[in-house]
Amino acid sequence: MLVPIIETNERDSIMTWVNLDSAAVSEGWEGGDSLRVAHHNNYLQKKLAAFKATNPPIEWINPSDSTQRNVYYYGPSRLLQEVRYYPLVQLLIVGLFITVVVLLLRSSYRSTQNQVWAGMAKETAHQLGTPVSSLEGWLELLRDIPGNEKVVPELEKDIQRLQLVSDRFGKIGSKPQLEPRNLVEQVGSMVEYIRKRAPGKLSFHINTGSKAQVIAPLSPPLFDWVMENLLKNALDAMEGKGAITVDISENEKGAVIDVTDTGKGIAKKNISKVFRPGFTTKRRGWGLGLSLSKRIVEQYHGGSLTVKSSELGKGTTFRVVLKK
Repeated sequence: MLVPIIETNERDSIMTWVNLDSAAVSEGWEGGDSLRVAHHNNYLQKKLAAFKATNPPIEWINPSDSTQRNVYYYGPSRLLQEVRYYPLVQLLIVGLFITVVVLLLRSSYRSTQNQVWAGMAKETAHQLGTPVSSLEGWLELLRDIPGNEKVVPELEKDIQRLQLVSDRFGKIGSKPQLEPRNLVEQVGSMVEYIRKRAPGKLSFHINTGSKAQVIAPLSPPLFDWVMENLLKNALDAMEGKGAITVDISENEKGAVIDVTDTGKGIAKKNISKVFRPGFTTKRRGWGLGLSLSKRIVEQYHGGSLTVKSSELGKGTTFRVVLKK
């Protein structure tokens, strides 16, 4: 390890120096040989000032002549300068390692969580299958009994509804087959379904910009589930009165569906939480509707589901974007 040293006399004039050639090279000053360093007086003076500011000098006094005093100034060697940054490099490597481990753990957790979701959904669909089949059998018996003409159609609707729910849960965890569908008709039928079950003080509006067709690839049962969740979420936010507006449009990227309500809105601190499983501001429910909807849109349709805007006391707009 070569330590750069500058020797001065009692008048602080530079007398000799050693190892400054390697120091010059390490600092990017080309031509680090001793001869060129000697003729580069500015460099010597700068190094002397730097050594004085860095380390206390070592003095030597001639035993036979106390007036003769030599002072030795020294600085860090090239090796010492390099070693100085080793701890930072090590910390950076350790930090990078920890970051990679955390990301891997999060990825593993999400993968496990997705498997649990898919398993629960498929098990629910399986459990619903048996009683629904049994109800279909009882329905056929009721058809043959006089006086059930009004009851049987309503029961049939409920059974079809249960079959639809079972079909939706059965599709979670497996990639559904997407087929081109007209969003105007698909959304319109779901809005009509919700309208019949909504209080009379609520109004529904669908804006398509005079377009009769907006085509997008869909899994109809799963997409209907998304729209149902968004519309029911809007109903809950309005508490019995207000308006729900569904805007359907398309651009270069794909089809856009905005579901707007005039409800109580979402606090800014909660906007980033609404899609988390279990998050809900309602007294009832598990807080899974929006989480499932986001999974269906993003994982199965390659689109996006976001909160476009929300203001307390004025309402919220959810936006669905589907690729063409």
